Amino acid sequence: MFRKVMLAALVVAFAGGSALAQDACESKAVGKDGKPLAGAAKTSFMKKCMADQCATKAVSSDGKPLSGAAKTSFMKKCEKGA
Repeated sequence: MFRKVMLAALVVAFAGGSALAQDACESKAVGKDGKPLAGAAKTSFMKKCMADQCATKAVSSDGKPLSGAAKTSFMKKCEKGA
């Protein structure tokens, strides 16, 4: 029960961070020629960028990396921006 409460608190704490991560990824979505990405290239880049940004935030309240179902749940919510 305590684990579920801590996981919920962690997810709520980082919910606002995913919106900022999306803006950061949006600004980085440019090609080698300096033009903004579009279509499938942008979609692929955004998905990878969001996953990378969320993975760095997937830590428990005691500072240890999340694993298993807790990490999966956190990653889904973080990438979705909820």
